[in-house]
Amino acid sequence: MFARYLFPLIALTLLAACRTGPVTKSEMDMFDYGPRPVKWKETIQAYLKDKLTDANRAIVEFRTEPKILFQRSTGVRATQYGWAVCVWVNDVDWAGRHEGFYPMTFFIRDEKIVAVNNGPEDFGAIGATYARRQCEQLGAPFTR
Repeated sequence: MFARYLFPLIALTLLAACRTGPVTKSEMDMFDYGPRPVKWKETIQAYLKDKLTDANRAIVEFRTEPKILFQRSTGVRATQYGWAVCVWVNDVDWAGRHEGFYPMTFFIRDEKIVAVNNGPEDFGAIGATYARRQCEQLGAPFTR
């Protein structure tokens, strides 16, 4: 009996945590995004080198140039802002086989990565949802 009410309660909680609608200009203007990163590809590659199963064999596609992006705070994510880049990654498994592409978004400020959505440390439904939405906002919708 209790289980019947648990799922709707969880679903409503998650929906309440997600603010919908476009980000307003006043929300975006509250933060200093800093200068456009220059060495953004090198910064992302250095991050992935230590995170992927085999960075030498993984396929990394930089799908966008850095663009200013703002991510609202929700119940499952803190506010993030900076110069964002959409990257599609196809890592290899422990047997050396490519696993298939998945999207990631990187937020960069002052030439440093300040947040990653759907990275190896954030892999799962929530990180993937944020990365897919943000890649679409940045101009690189993820399709398989």
